[in-house]
Amino acid sequence: MSIYEQGLAPTAVNHIALSPLSFIERTAAVYPDYPAVIHGSIRRTWAQTYSRCRRLASALAGRGIGKNDTVAVMLPNIPAMLEAHFGVPMIGAVLNALNVRLDAEAIAFMLAHGEAKVLIADREFHEVIHAAVAMLDHPPLVIDLDDPEYGEGQPVSELDYEAFLAEGDPEFAWQWPDDEWQAIALNYTSGTTGNPKGVVYHHRGAYLNALGNQMTWAMGNHPVYLWTLPMFHCNGWCYPGPSPPSPGCMCFCAGSTRRRSST
Repeated sequence: MSIYEQGLAPTAVNHIALSPLSFIERTAAVYPDYPAVIHGSIRRTWAQTYSRCRRLASALAGRGIGKNDTVAVMLPNIPAMLEAHFGVPMIGAVLNALNVRLDAEAIAFMLAHGEAKVLIADREFHEVIHAAVAMLDHPPLVIDLDDPEYGEGQPVSELDYEAFLAEGDPEFAWQWPDDEWQAIALNYTSGTTGNPKGVVYHHRGAYLNALGNQMTWAMGNHPVYLWTLPMFHCNGWCYPGPSPPSPGCMCFCAGSTRRRSST
């Protein structure tokens, strides 16, 4: 046996799966009071955001959701979308961010093909969601999100997002991925021939892309990032990842993805 193989096996001290979950965990511990989210009148720190992500993970686990289960979201650029990017993989589940501009048939296909167990949807899309769910033989648990900055809208289900979060534990002991190759997100193509095509993203890829974005765009320390790109596109091109390690503040412009926006 080589001297380089003696007593040099990987341990928890020198080897761990790469995952963007490490970013928010560290930032909440080191910069708990720094602003993380600005959305209209909503202001939240990194400690508060991390707590909400853990509540989401805990509430999902309480409903039997776990490793390799798909949690779909149909949301504009709002804080809940950020919470899903971290809260869903905290229990080993896989996030499927749906394109809010697709029709009910395409949404139904993705929900069925991705085997979604849960769907978190904004009220703006209630017509599409109701039509899509009606097409499914095994519909997911649907959670209604009422964005206070959007105004009145018809609920997509009787289960409210904030009430669902209240079921969760803010100190939930979430699970690290067993393997950095473990799936973290499922994305679908659009505008191609036939049905949308699914693409699986893993923890390692999301982690490395987040660091690459941070360096390439020279984000620096404590940047303020205005979300205009739809976050359902390739998980926001992995931009939810680099904000925590910076640590930055994310400003949400829901109008950039809402159908009835004039902006």
